[in-house]
Amino acid sequence: MSSTLAKIVEIKAKMTWTQKNKATAHHLGLLKAHLAKLHRELITPKGGGGGGPGEGFDVAGACSPSYLGG
Repeated sequence: MSSTLAKIVEIKAKMTWTQKNKATAHHLGLLKAHLAKLHRELITPKGGGGGGPGEGFDVAGACSPSYLGG
């Protein structure tokens, strides 16, 4: 986690030193996107994953699709 915080600090420093104009707008946008990704990693817990076998919907019987309405 500390490496993530270090990356966030580094990106914020780059953003403050980068001159804001039309030529650097794309670069600043990429930095903002990377910063948002790192913030999301800090907020959301890692691991867990989806449900394993036995969790979810029970499938039983046969069904056929139908079109209702018109």
